[in-house]
Amino acid sequence: MPQAWYVPGSNVCAFGPPLKQARKWSYPRAALAYHSRMRTEAFELIWRTVVAIPRGEIATYGGIARRAGLPGRARMVGHALKVAPPQLALPWHRVLSAGGRIAFPRGSRLYAEQARRLRAEGVDVVHGRVVGRAAPDLDELLWKPGSL
Repeated sequence: MPQAWYVPGSNVCAFGPPLKQARKWSYPRAALAYHSRMRTEAFELIWRTVVAIPRGEIATYGGIARRAGLPGRARMVGHALKVAPPQLALPWHRVLSAGGRIAFPRGSRLYAEQARRLRAEGVDVVHGRVVGRAAPDLDELLWKPGSL
């Protein structure tokens, strides 16, 4: 019966005779390039979806993920907005957490900036939460082919 072994200093566990020397394990370069390309494509889908949110409207991280074809990837939406190049000038302030809340910690510079930008667009923000409206259905808000 094969014996299980563990490489110290890593999360690698395998079956078979133990190695005499622990080897560092890493992804092959092609796999890293593939994952990097897939992530970049997903980020571009997210960025295009965020740009399509009309002025004065809001969306949730989960709603953006669903609209971009990435259901269940709300945290990826947040990361994509965080790492977006400033040249894109994304309307990041229109994206809120579930329940219409600002996701940044109260008192932070980004919290104040998001609330300020939303108010400037006519969105009512009270204690970090959008009031007086339900989060809109993105399918109704965003441009649809053939609707012109």
